[in-house]
Amino acid sequence: MAGFFSKLFGGGAKKDNNLESVVEATLNGILEKGNFDLSYELNLSKKDDVTEIKIDFSGNDEALLKDYKGQLLDAIQLIIKRVTQHHFADIQTNVLVDCGGYREESEAALIERAEHLKTIAIEQGKSVYYRALPPKERKVVHQYLAQDGRVKSRSLGDGLYKKIKIYPATKSGNGQGGQANGADTVAGEN
Repeated sequence: MAGFFSKLFGGGAKKDNNLESVVEATLNGILEKGNFDLSYELNLSKKDDVTEIKIDFSGNDEALLKDYKGQLLDAIQLIIKRVTQHHFADIQTNVLVDCGGYREESEAALIERAEHLKTIAIEQGKSVYYRALPPKERKVVHQYLAQDGRVKSRSLGDGLYKKIKIYPATKSGNGQGGQANGADTVAGEN
């Protein structure tokens, strides 16, 4: 396995000066070592001072990438990010790895659930709670809810996975979420 990582991070080998070829070599190494029946489309674009790296996988093993809430997609994304940081420390990159629109589907499901809970919070004037989510999913929910001034949201709990409290915004700004009687509704459990 040390050989695989030395290939990824350039263990003593001559560094390639082309970002695209380093990303392609890394992806090809992952697909070969993992024996995945996948192909990919790689798009690099430059926006301001940030290079956007978008990778979209397709093939017979798509289901493997989407299993366990896309954790393998996240892992590949992290590897590509670390490899680009290692080889090109002076270039700021954003990496997005997707497979058959999985990221959009996942985000749409989060927003759909957040919309439902937002409606409950507004109609009943109570706090509701979204199930515990990892940071990137919480960010999607918080950004969506921030667009509506009638509700507020905040993360609750310790550790990586935290619940989201969604509550009606109050004019007084006391942070109580319009709970005159302190009633809460727990929702969002799947």
